[in-house]
Order: sequence, then C-alpha cells, then structure tokens
Amino acid sequence: MVGIILASHGDFAEGIFQSGSMIFGKQENVQTVTLMPNEGPDDVKTKLKKAIASLDDQEEVLFLVDLWGGTPFNQVNSLFEAHKDKWAIVAGMNLPMVIEAYASRLSMNTAREIAAHISRTAKEGVKIRPEELEPAKATASAPAQQVKKGTPGTFKYVLARVDSRLLHGQVATAWAKTTQPTRIIVVSDAVAEDDLRKKLIQQAAPPGVKAHVVPVAQMIKLAKDDQHFGGERALLLFENPQDVVRAVKGGVPLTTINVGSMAHSPGKVQPNKVLAFNQDDIDAFAKLREAGLAFDVRKVPNDSKGDMNEILKKAQDELNKLR
Repeated sequence: MVGIILASHGDFAEGIFQSGSMIFGKQENVQTVTLMPNEGPDDVKTKLKKAIASLDDQEEVLFLVDLWGGTPFNQVNSLFEAHKDKWAIVAGMNLPMVIEAYASRLSMNTAREIAAHISRTAKEGVKIRPEELEPAKATASAPAQQVKKGTPGTFKYVLARVDSRLLHGQVATAWAKTTQPTRIIVVSDAVAEDDLRKKLIQQAAPPGVKAHVVPVAQMIKLAKDDQHFGGERALLLFENPQDVVRAVKGGVPLTTINVGSMAHSPGKVQPNKVLAFNQDDIDAFAKLREAGLAFDVRKVPNDSKGDMNEILKKAQDELNKLR
C-alpha cells in the first residue's frame, strides 16, 4: 500500500489527519510531520526521515503538504530527488484531497498515479455560496498575474531580508504578496556552490517570480551595473548578517534590512523565539547600524516590529554570561 505523509506548518497536518480518520476511518501507513514555531528546517527533515522509515513501503510514498515553497515542502523536496521516479508531492493540502488519497489507495498502487488523480478532487472541493461569487470557468488557462515593473533601467530593492531558511513559505507568500517582486535573489556564496540547494530554491519561487542564487561578489557587480534589469523589483535574501555587511560595503544600496529568522546552533544564544546570535552576528549588525541601515524585525508583514537594539543587548548580555 502506498504510504502517505501529511506535512504542514503547525498542527494543521495533525488536525486534518484526525478529520480524515473520522470521515474515512482509521488508516494504516499514514504519518504526520509538523513544523512548530520553535523548530527549523533540520527538525522537519529529521521528522520526515523518521516518518518515511515507519512506512511499510518506503518506495511508494505520497507527500501531501500545506504550502508550495514552505519549509515542509522544501524539506520534502530535498529528499525527493533521489526518489523522483516513484515518490510524488502534492501541495495545497485540504480535506477532500486527503480523503480522496485514502480512497485511491484501494485501487491504485503507485504514489504518482494517486497524485495525478487527487488534484482535481482537491480543486473541486473549493466552492462558494452564494454561487454567483464563484469565478467564471475559463476556457483556457489564464496567464500568471504580472507584477508591474519599475522605471526602466533601474533595479528597485523592495526587500532585503536576513533569514537562515532563505526562500520558504513566509517569504514566498506573505512577503512576496506585500512587496511584489519580479525577482527573488538569494545572496550566498555557500548556496551558490550547492547545485541541489539552488535547484530547490528555484522550484520554491511563487508563480510569476523568478528566483536566482548568486554569490555576494556577483550581487555587488549587479548593483553597480543594473541598467540591463529594466525596472526589475528585487527581493534579496541573506542567510546571515555577515553577508549583508559584505554586500553593503561593496556598494549594494540598501537602507533597511528585514531581520526575520536566524537559526540556533552551538555557540549561539537565543534572546527570542526566532533569532539566535553569536558574537560575530552581533558585531555584524553593529557594522550595519554604523553604515546607516535601519532594522525591521518581523517574521511576516503583519507582525509588530521588534526593537533590534533591545534584542541585541539581551543577546550580548547572555553571551557575556557564558564567558
């Protein structure tokens, strides 16, 4: 029997698993994987590997995930390449999709066959009352919404963000919709040398937006010679503040840096739920402040802005205690 893994941000996967069991009955070879607020990509990958190992058939696995480009999707996708001839991923998980997947296992023997079948049911499960609010059925596929570009011959920076997860759900949905970039550029020497990570980032880009990965030196060159961009709206993503310092010193004309997520690792302190610092991080932000940059501390656009000075002071105090 095809194994199914439901993956989501928060407890959504657990909830939809419970609802599916109430409607269709208890299911074997179904696991849930959740990304909780205090967890990062590596936690999700560990959970995924454990869930896969628990399935009777690890060759035929169907992944139903909540959001294309989100962290659960990205981590599934990082494992997918080695099994792409048999595994399948479907994003936009809803209850009709899950129930149809359960039913399909009774007559279908491959994950890819089930994935192709359940997409239509998932879409048909979205209905509106009153009926006149339903969108008219198009006779042909509508083109992706085009974001209006800026003044020809200029490169407009709509957001520069420090986020150790780089391109994930919060960026691909909330920030992309708010800032309307035409290009998302990951600025990282390490990622630029990793073909798999580059491919995964390009696949996670929202519709109508191109994603690129460039080393810091290349971003500096692009900033100094931006005439060929023809009004592109760029959203820059940095893994760490040290790369932002290099970019700004090299001439990338940033005025504000959004600080969204910095993962915890050995040697770092964590003054709040999403930001962790070592001394190099704190020193890098000090250099950015000296360069005149403002800090916008928010995970998503609707969050209240955090006080970066207060956060850095708390982090420094905690590091001093460890010495």
